[in-house]
Amino acid sequence: MFARGIGATLMLAPSTSLADPALFERTPLSLVIFGSLEADARKTHGSIGLKRAFGAFGGLDASGFRIEAKWGMSVEPAYRKPTEGRLYRTEFHTLLGYEWRIGDSFLALSAGPAVEVAYRETRRYLSFEYRRALRLQADFWSRTTENSVLQANAYAILTEGGRYWGRLAPGWRLVGDLYLGPEFEGYRERDYHKVRLGVHLTGLRLFRLDWRLAAGFQKTRDEKSGAYVTLGLHWKR
Repeated sequence: MFARGIGATLMLAPSTSLADPALFERTPLSLVIFGSLEADARKTHGSIGLKRAFGAFGGLDASGFRIEAKWGMSVEPAYRKPTEGRLYRTEFHTLLGYEWRIGDSFLALSAGPAVEVAYRETRRYLSFEYRRALRLQADFWSRTTENSVLQANAYAILTEGGRYWGRLAPGWRLVGDLYLGPEFEGYRERDYHKVRLGVHLTGLRLFRLDWRLAAGFQKTRDEKSGAYVTLGLHWKR
């Protein structure tokens, strides 16, 4: 008799899923970890960073404030002409900004302090440089049609001489979220400039990470045309 009463009570009691469906809802993704590695004939550059959404109920999929931190390091010739020695450069920046999410598009604008340390080594002497600057950054991504996307990124580092970079990359769907298309990239620092034209493959899903591959040719102010390759990845959680 006692066992029947317990069974009846359990059957009449509302299930947890019916009583509070919110307990089973997935927490919105609010953090993305990203990294990149690129190389050409004379320079190798790697970076890693993270971006976090805060003050937004929908995490990264909703409009809201973002905070970003990124560290990078590069190795290149100490002097471009004549090519000699090594220049080791490390950079770190933190940014605070706002990201607007409208459907399948987003626009993010951010700003913050940046620090750069450079160590130049040649046969004749060694030198050390330390610079602080203000970094301004803009990122745009949009699914322009059902089968195409457009990516645009740019930054400006406001210091003596200034550094400016921009990238534009449309893409067309191959399968799922995998897109293929051309990319155009430009960079300028003092009297030095670099232009790239290549092909990118974006949205490759492997090992629970999203990958971007790119390769093409570049032309600088004082060098012949050469090849470059880029590998990028990000992980949302």
